[in-house]
Amino acid sequence: MKRFYKKAAAEPAEDGFAITLDGRPVKTPKRVSLILPTSALALSVAAEWDAQGEDIDPRSMPLTGLANAAIDHVETDRNTFAATLAGYAETDLLCYRAEGPATLAALQAERWDPILVWARERYAIDFVVTTGIIHRAQPSKTVARLTAAIGERSDFQLAGFQPLVTISGSLVIALALAEGYIDARAAFDAAHVDEMWQAEQWGEDVWATAMRDDHRRDFEAAARFLALVV
Repeated sequence: MKRFYKKAAAEPAEDGFAITLDGRPVKTPKRVSLILPTSALALSVAAEWDAQGEDIDPRSMPLTGLANAAIDHVETDRNTFAATLAGYAETDLLCYRAEGPATLAALQAERWDPILVWARERYAIDFVVTTGIIHRAQPSKTVARLTAAIGERSDFQLAGFQPLVTISGSLVIALALAEGYIDARAAFDAAHVDEMWQAEQWGEDVWATAMRDDHRRDFEAAARFLALVV
């Protein structure tokens, strides 16, 4: 799409802050007004629109994309969306460890154990940690507490959580990031311990590296989105 406007702005609206282009309100893909909950998020979204060149590149507007998702998808089916994210409590990455080599298992323990300790203390729960890929059920209290933790988030927060959880494979990592225990870089690196260990042993694969870089950008954008929503 060619750029068709001169100036983007964030303006106070009845239920938040509206994004306008030359004074005209922006709509989501489903033609709903793009109303954002905080001034900080609205200003950042407007900045994405202002930063566009002659052509509009949606990939360079991750905050706008997440805001659209919050309005068009989360708000319309919130319970299903939250339940999908909560499902990761049953299969959290941090609970499935490598049987070997010993160096990889030690690295997983070094990066993952402190996050599980934080979650145990924060939510008064415990985890079943196993080796291999065979599913091991988590305690019902653990699942219930983590489900409640995700269910209490706002629609916009849930939209931000979605990339964090799906890219990392860990609801616990996403919660630790959202609550300030770890930053986005540490969270992403923790989720990719196995992949980066393999790269160190056998060398980088060009396509795998490019995909990981794309995922990192999406992950860090989602973390920024969450910070701006609060």
